[in-house]
Amino acid sequence: MRKYVLALLLGLAGGFTMQAKSKPDPNNYIFLCFGQSNMEGNARIEEIDKQGVDSRFQMMAVVDNPQMNREKGNWYPAVPPLCRPNNGLTPVDYFGRTLVAVLPKDIKVSVINVAIGGCHIETFMKDSIANYVEHRAPGWMKGPLAAYNNNPYECLVEMARLAQKDGVIKGILIHQGESNTGDKNWTEKVKVVYEDLLKDLGLKAKNVPLLAGEVVNSDQKGVCGSMNNIIQTLPEVIPTAHVVSSAGCTCARDFLHFDAAGYRELGRRYAEVMLYLLGKNSK
Repeated sequence: MRKYVLALLLGLAGGFTMQAKSKPDPNNYIFLCFGQSNMEGNARIEEIDKQGVDSRFQMMAVVDNPQMNREKGNWYPAVPPLCRPNNGLTPVDYFGRTLVAVLPKDIKVSVINVAIGGCHIETFMKDSIANYVEHRAPGWMKGPLAAYNNNPYECLVEMARLAQKDGVIKGILIHQGESNTGDKNWTEKVKVVYEDLLKDLGLKAKNVPLLAGEVVNSDQKGVCGSMNNIIQTLPEVIPTAHVVSSAGCTCARDFLHFDAAGYRELGRRYAEVMLYLLGKNSK
């Protein structure tokens, strides 16, 4: 009888242990990232970018990447590329590196990056994606869209729900706008995507700010630099939105994409804004 009781108690203890392990880690800060080519990563990954990645900085594979032995839905060290196979450096790389360098040692930073070069914001709008895939997406975009089962928004939500088992979503990063240059309704469309994410993931805006990076700035002769005038008005539509300046961030010869140095600097700026907000929210 005593052996039976002991076994039962051990079993219950084991059950409680398993349950505790299944709880999200409050010290695992998760950030959702989406957008087009500059979020996807366009600059060539250099050796310096492959080295010195802190083990506290991790990424979730949103697609299979056999070249790096990554499987969709699993966590891996955040060695670039952080989006899909054959993508380049992204602001997310140095966003995460900067955060773990500053945050306490018991904090982990985890990122999920779903992005498609050349896509309009409508690619992430639930009521627009089907029409976009069928009628608007150019041929060269079909492959990347298919990698997300032709629904990048649902892919982001699916991965985010998995991630919520392991940590707490602390912010959403967007870098998009080049394909919507001049679209005065862009801010309202971003609001739709942001609010859909909050609703679908059970999040509150006050706890999950939106960080929006400017496109290549006019001071670098950015071909879409005028879009920054619209991006800068985002906080007027979304009170919990914050704009990350691209002023001085260097770009590639196409004046559309940042170069590696530009991505590193822009990533650090995303992190600086997030660090300020994390400090503010903790008070």
